[in-house]
Amino acid sequence: MKKLPSPWAQMFVKDVKEWYTIGMYNWSTDENKLKKDKHAYAIWKLEQMVNFGLNGKKLKTGELRKYWKELNLDPSRKQFLKLLLHG
Repeated sequence: MKKLPSPWAQMFVKDVKEWYTIGMYNWSTDENKLKKDKHAYAIWKLEQMVNFGLNGKKLKTGELRKYWKELNLDPSRKQFLKLLLHG
């Protein structure tokens, strides 16, 4: 990331990033319909938690390993998780 011209601009960008990550929820998905397909729901839930925040919850490493090849994750986060899971 390029260095921003002023400390205020740096603080503003940091605040926006934190707000985006904390406040991001998928409000356009009908979870009740999705829950009918347990496989699809498990993948969707993991993707939401990794890409948009855990919201105070913990990831289950068994589920991550089980669905690893099917997860559509942010590339840098996936690389980091791969390092944690597989060494």
